[in-house]
Amino acid sequence: MQLLILTGMSGSGKHTAFKIFEDFGYYCVDNLPVQLLSDFVELAWKDQDVRPLVAVGIDIRSGDTLPLLQEILTELDGEKKSCQIIYLDAEDEILLKRYKETRRNHPLAGEGRILSGVEKERESLSFLRERADYVIDTSHLLVRDLRSELREIFMEHEEYKSLNITVLSFGFKYGIPTDADLVFDVRFLPNPYYDTELRPRTGDDPEVREFVMRGGTGEEFLTHLESMLLFLIPHYIEEGKNQLVIAVGCTGGRHRSVAIANEIYGRLSEKKNFGLKCEHRDIGK
Repeated sequence: MQLLILTGMSGSGKHTAFKIFEDFGYYCVDNLPVQLLSDFVELAWKDQDVRPLVAVGIDIRSGDTLPLLQEILTELDGEKKSCQIIYLDAEDEILLKRYKETRRNHPLAGEGRILSGVEKERESLSFLRERADYVIDTSHLLVRDLRSELREIFMEHEEYKSLNITVLSFGFKYGIPTDADLVFDVRFLPNPYYDTELRPRTGDDPEVREFVMRGGTGEEFLTHLESMLLFLIPHYIEEGKNQLVIAVGCTGGRHRSVAIANEIYGRLSEKKNFGLKCEHRDIGK
Protein backbone atom coordinates (compact mmCIF):
# COMPACT_ATOMS: atom_id res chain seq x y z
CA MET A 1 0.00 0.00 0.00
CA GLN A 2 1.21 3.52 -0.77
CA LEU A 3 -0.06 6.16 1.66
CA LEU A 4 0.94 9.78 1.07
CA ILE A 5 0.43 12.94 3.08
CA LEU A 6 0.36 15.95 0.78
CA THR A 7 1.22 19.15 2.58
CA GLY A 8 3.08 22.41 2.10
CA MET A 9 2.61 26.12 1.69
CA SER A 10 -0.71 27.67 0.73
CA GLY A 11 -0.48 28.67 -2.91
CA SER A 12 2.23 26.14 -3.74
CA GLY A 13 -0.03 24.01 -5.96
CA LYS A 14 -1.46 21.38 -3.60
CA HIS A 15 -4.90 21.52 -5.25
CA THR A 16 -3.31 20.89 -8.65
CA ALA A 17 -1.20 18.08 -7.20
CA PHE A 18 -4.32 16.39 -5.83
CA LYS A 19 -5.89 16.40 -9.29
CA ILE A 20 -2.72 14.84 -10.68
CA PHE A 21 -2.73 12.13 -8.03
CA GLU A 22 -6.38 11.40 -8.83
CA ASP A 23 -5.35 10.94 -12.48
CA PHE A 24 -2.68 8.52 -11.25
CA GLY A 25 -5.39 6.43 -9.58
CA TYR A 26 -4.99 7.61 -5.99
CA TYR A 27 -7.93 7.82 -3.59
CA CYS A 28 -7.61 11.42 -2.35
CA VAL A 29 -8.94 13.04 0.82
CA ASP A 30 -8.13 16.72 1.28
CA ASN A 31 -8.13 18.72 4.53
CA LEU A 32 -8.62 15.68 6.76
CA PRO A 33 -8.93 16.66 10.46
CA VAL A 34 -5.68 15.76 12.19
CA GLN A 35 -7.53 13.89 14.96
CA LEU A 36 -8.99 11.49 12.37
CA LEU A 37 -5.70 10.57 10.70
CA SER A 38 -4.99 7.51 12.86
CA ASP A 39 -8.48 6.08 12.31
CA PHE A 40 -8.31 6.87 8.61
CA VAL A 41 -4.95 5.12 8.23
CA GLU A 42 -6.32 2.08 10.07
CA LEU A 43 -9.28 1.88 7.67
CA ALA A 44 -7.03 2.44 4.66
CA TRP A 45 -4.75 -0.43 5.65
CA LYS A 46 -7.72 -2.74 6.06
CA ASP A 47 -8.99 -1.66 2.62
CA GLN A 48 -5.61 -1.68 0.88
CA ASP A 49 -6.57 -4.43 -1.59
CA VAL A 50 -9.37 -2.20 -2.89
CA ARG A 51 -7.54 1.12 -2.63
CA PRO A 52 -3.79 0.50 -2.65
CA LEU A 53 -2.98 4.15 -3.46
CA VAL A 54 -4.16 6.79 -0.98
CA ALA A 55 -3.26 10.48 -0.62
CA VAL A 56 -4.30 12.66 2.33
CA GLY A 57 -4.09 16.44 2.47
CA ILE A 58 -3.18 18.07 5.79
CA ASP A 59 -1.84 21.61 6.05
CA ILE A 60 -2.24 24.95 7.80
CA ARG A 61 -6.03 24.73 7.48
CA SER A 62 -5.95 22.31 10.43
CA GLY A 63 -5.38 25.31 12.70
CA ASP A 64 -4.52 24.69 16.36
CA THR A 65 -4.65 20.90 15.89
CA LEU A 66 -1.74 20.84 13.43
CA PRO A 67 0.96 20.28 16.13
CA LEU A 68 -0.79 16.99 17.03
CA LEU A 69 0.30 15.64 13.66
CA GLN A 70 3.90 15.22 14.78
CA GLU A 71 2.90 12.84 17.59
CA ILE A 72 0.50 10.91 15.38
CA LEU A 73 3.15 10.40 12.69
CA THR A 74 5.55 9.06 15.31
CA GLU A 75 2.89 6.62 16.51
CA LEU A 76 2.21 5.45 12.96
CA ASP A 77 5.92 4.86 12.41
CA GLY A 78 5.96 2.69 15.52
CA GLU A 79 3.04 0.66 14.18
CA LYS A 80 4.85 0.25 10.84
CA LYS A 81 2.07 2.16 9.11
CA SER A 82 4.23 5.06 8.10
CA CYS A 83 3.20 7.61 5.49
CA GLN A 84 5.37 9.24 2.90
CA ILE A 85 5.22 13.00 3.16
CA ILE A 86 5.39 15.20 0.09
CA TYR A 87 5.86 18.90 0.80
CA LEU A 88 5.16 21.52 -1.86
CA ASP A 89 6.93 24.84 -1.48
CA ALA A 90 7.50 28.04 -3.44
CA GLU A 91 9.43 31.27 -3.08
CA ASP A 92 7.75 34.01 -1.05
CA GLU A 93 7.61 36.35 -4.04
CA ILE A 94 5.93 33.67 -6.14
CA LEU A 95 3.36 32.91 -3.42
CA LEU A 96 2.61 36.63 -3.11
CA LYS A 97 2.16 36.93 -6.88
CA ARG A 98 -0.19 33.93 -6.96
CA TYR A 99 -2.32 35.32 -4.15
CA LYS A 100 -2.56 38.69 -5.88
CA GLU A 101 -3.57 37.03 -9.15
CA THR A 102 -6.35 35.02 -7.50
CA ARG A 103 -7.32 37.91 -5.19
CA ARG A 104 -7.50 35.57 -2.24
CA ASN A 105 -6.21 36.31 1.22
CA HIS A 106 -3.72 34.11 3.02
CA PRO A 107 -5.37 31.98 5.76
CA LEU A 108 -2.99 33.37 8.42
CA ALA A 109 -2.80 36.97 7.19
CA GLY A 110 -6.11 38.12 8.61
CA GLU A 111 -6.35 41.83 7.87
CA GLY A 112 -2.58 42.11 7.67
CA ARG A 113 -0.09 41.71 4.83
CA ILE A 114 0.01 38.47 2.86
CA LEU A 115 3.74 38.06 3.44
CA SER A 116 3.24 38.13 7.20
CA GLY A 117 0.83 35.21 6.82
CA VAL A 118 3.38 33.36 4.66
CA GLU A 119 6.04 33.79 7.36
CA LYS A 120 3.73 32.43 10.07
CA GLU A 121 2.81 29.48 7.88
CA ARG A 122 6.45 28.60 7.20
CA GLU A 123 7.13 28.52 10.92
CA SER A 124 4.06 26.37 11.65
CA LEU A 125 4.89 23.86 8.92
CA SER A 126 8.63 23.70 9.55
CA PHE A 127 8.39 20.33 11.35
CA LEU A 128 6.64 18.81 8.32
CA ARG A 129 9.20 20.19 5.90
CA GLU A 130 12.01 18.71 7.97
CA ARG A 131 10.22 15.37 8.10
CA ALA A 132 9.18 15.30 4.43
CA ASP A 133 10.35 12.50 2.17
CA TYR A 134 10.06 14.76 -0.87
CA VAL A 135 10.20 18.56 -1.08
CA ILE A 136 9.20 20.03 -4.43
CA ASP A 137 9.67 23.72 -5.19
CA THR A 138 6.90 24.73 -7.61
CA SER A 139 8.09 28.33 -8.06
CA HIS A 140 8.97 27.86 -11.70
CA LEU A 141 7.08 24.68 -12.57
CA LEU A 142 4.28 24.52 -15.12
CA VAL A 143 1.45 22.07 -14.41
CA ARG A 144 2.93 19.63 -16.92
CA ASP A 145 6.31 19.89 -15.17
CA LEU A 146 4.75 19.14 -11.79
CA ARG A 147 2.89 16.18 -13.28
CA SER A 148 6.10 14.88 -14.81
CA GLU A 149 8.00 15.18 -11.52
CA LEU A 150 5.26 13.48 -9.49
CA ARG A 151 4.99 10.72 -12.07
CA GLU A 152 8.75 10.21 -11.95
CA ILE A 153 8.68 9.85 -8.15
CA PHE A 154 5.48 7.90 -7.53
CA MET A 155 4.63 5.95 -10.67
CA GLU A 156 7.83 3.89 -10.73
CA HIS A 157 8.93 5.15 -14.13
CA GLU A 158 5.89 3.58 -15.84
CA GLU A 159 5.85 5.93 -18.79
CA TYR A 160 2.20 5.93 -19.84
CA LYS A 161 0.27 5.00 -16.70
CA SER A 162 -1.53 8.33 -16.43
CA LEU A 163 -2.92 8.27 -19.98
CA ASN A 164 -6.33 6.82 -20.82
CA ILE A 165 -6.88 6.13 -24.52
CA THR A 166 -10.27 5.63 -26.21
CA VAL A 167 -10.35 4.18 -29.70
CA LEU A 168 -13.69 5.33 -31.14
CA SER A 169 -15.33 4.28 -34.41
CA PHE A 170 -17.92 6.59 -36.00
CA GLY A 171 -19.78 7.39 -39.20
CA PHE A 172 -19.05 10.65 -41.01
CA LYS A 173 -22.72 10.92 -41.97
CA TYR A 174 -23.49 11.38 -38.24
CA GLY A 175 -20.74 13.91 -37.60
CA ILE A 176 -17.18 13.83 -36.29
CA PRO A 177 -16.99 13.21 -32.50
CA THR A 178 -16.55 16.54 -30.77
CA ASP A 179 -14.07 15.14 -28.23
CA ALA A 180 -11.79 13.52 -30.82
CA ASP A 181 -8.08 14.35 -30.58
CA LEU A 182 -6.99 12.38 -33.65
CA VAL A 183 -9.33 11.61 -36.58
CA PHE A 184 -8.60 9.03 -39.28
CA ASP A 185 -10.70 8.52 -42.40
CA VAL A 186 -10.78 4.88 -43.56
CA ARG A 187 -13.24 5.35 -46.43
CA PHE A 188 -10.42 4.40 -48.84
CA LEU A 189 -10.72 0.74 -47.75
CA PRO A 190 -13.00 -1.85 -49.42
CA ASN A 191 -16.61 -1.22 -48.38
CA PRO A 192 -18.64 -4.26 -47.17
CA TYR A 193 -21.84 -2.23 -47.60
CA TYR A 194 -21.92 -3.18 -51.30
CA ASP A 195 -21.85 -6.89 -50.49
CA THR A 196 -25.46 -7.93 -49.88
CA GLU A 197 -24.43 -10.72 -47.49
CA LEU A 198 -22.14 -8.49 -45.41
CA ARG A 199 -24.29 -5.35 -45.39
CA PRO A 200 -26.42 -6.40 -42.35
CA ARG A 201 -23.33 -7.35 -40.36
CA THR A 202 -20.82 -5.12 -38.57
CA GLY A 203 -17.07 -4.74 -38.34
CA ASP A 204 -17.13 -7.03 -35.30
CA ASP A 205 -17.78 -10.00 -37.60
CA PRO A 206 -14.66 -11.87 -38.85
CA GLU A 207 -16.03 -11.98 -42.39
CA VAL A 208 -16.40 -8.20 -42.49
CA ARG A 209 -12.94 -7.74 -41.02
CA GLU A 210 -11.45 -9.99 -43.72
CA PHE A 211 -13.30 -8.05 -46.45
CA VAL A 212 -11.98 -4.72 -45.14
CA MET A 213 -8.42 -5.98 -44.85
CA ARG A 214 -8.23 -7.70 -48.25
CA GLY A 215 -5.61 -6.51 -50.70
CA GLY A 216 -3.10 -5.55 -48.00
CA THR A 217 -3.94 -1.82 -47.93
CA GLY A 218 -5.56 -2.05 -44.50
CA GLU A 219 -2.59 -3.92 -43.04
CA GLU A 220 -0.14 -1.36 -44.44
CA PHE A 221 -2.26 1.50 -43.09
CA LEU A 222 -2.35 -0.08 -39.61
CA THR A 223 1.41 -0.59 -39.58
CA HIS A 224 2.04 3.09 -40.32
CA LEU A 225 -0.68 4.21 -37.91
CA GLU A 226 0.65 2.07 -35.05
CA SER A 227 4.12 3.49 -35.56
CA MET A 228 2.78 7.05 -35.51
CA LEU A 229 0.68 6.48 -32.37
CA LEU A 230 3.59 4.97 -30.46
CA PHE A 231 5.61 8.02 -31.46
CA LEU A 232 2.91 10.49 -30.38
CA ILE A 233 1.82 8.97 -27.07
CA PRO A 234 4.99 9.79 -25.09
CA HIS A 235 4.83 13.39 -26.32
CA TYR A 236 1.19 13.71 -25.24
CA ILE A 237 2.26 12.44 -21.80
CA GLU A 238 5.08 14.96 -21.68
CA GLU A 239 2.59 17.75 -22.33
CA GLY A 240 0.45 16.56 -19.41
CA LYS A 241 -2.40 15.03 -21.41
CA ASN A 242 -4.32 12.26 -19.58
CA GLN A 243 -7.18 11.56 -22.04
CA LEU A 244 -6.69 10.74 -25.71
CA VAL A 245 -9.53 9.96 -28.13
CA ILE A 246 -8.51 8.30 -31.39
CA ALA A 247 -11.48 8.50 -33.76
CA VAL A 248 -11.75 6.25 -36.83
CA GLY A 249 -14.47 7.11 -39.34
CA CYS A 250 -16.13 5.56 -42.36
CA THR A 251 -19.40 6.51 -44.07
CA GLY A 252 -21.93 4.92 -41.71
CA GLY A 253 -19.79 3.77 -38.79
CA ARG A 254 -20.81 0.09 -39.00
CA HIS A 255 -18.20 -1.73 -41.08
CA ARG A 256 -14.78 -0.31 -41.94
CA SER A 257 -14.34 2.03 -38.99
CA VAL A 258 -15.42 -0.68 -36.53
CA ALA A 259 -13.03 -3.24 -38.01
CA ILE A 260 -10.08 -0.84 -38.02
CA ALA A 261 -10.85 0.50 -34.53
CA ASN A 262 -10.81 -3.08 -33.26
CA GLU A 263 -7.46 -3.66 -34.95
CA ILE A 264 -5.97 -0.50 -33.41
CA TYR A 265 -7.27 -1.52 -30.00
CA GLY A 266 -5.74 -4.97 -30.38
CA ARG A 267 -2.34 -3.61 -31.33
CA LEU A 268 -2.22 -1.02 -28.55
CA SER A 269 -3.50 -3.47 -25.94
CA GLU A 270 -0.32 -5.50 -26.43
CA LYS A 271 1.63 -2.59 -24.94
CA LYS A 272 -0.50 -2.49 -21.75
CA ASN A 273 1.25 0.59 -20.40
CA PHE A 274 -1.80 2.85 -20.45
CA GLY A 275 -5.55 2.73 -19.91
CA LEU A 276 -7.30 1.58 -23.08
CA LYS A 277 -10.87 1.01 -24.26
CA CYS A 278 -12.69 0.68 -27.57
CA GLU A 279 -16.13 2.13 -28.36
CA HIS A 280 -18.31 2.03 -31.48
CA ARG A 281 -20.54 5.08 -31.53
CA ASP A 282 -22.66 4.42 -34.58
CA ILE A 283 -22.57 0.64 -34.94
CA GLY A 284 -26.28 0.31 -34.18
CA LYS A 285 -27.50 3.02 -36.54
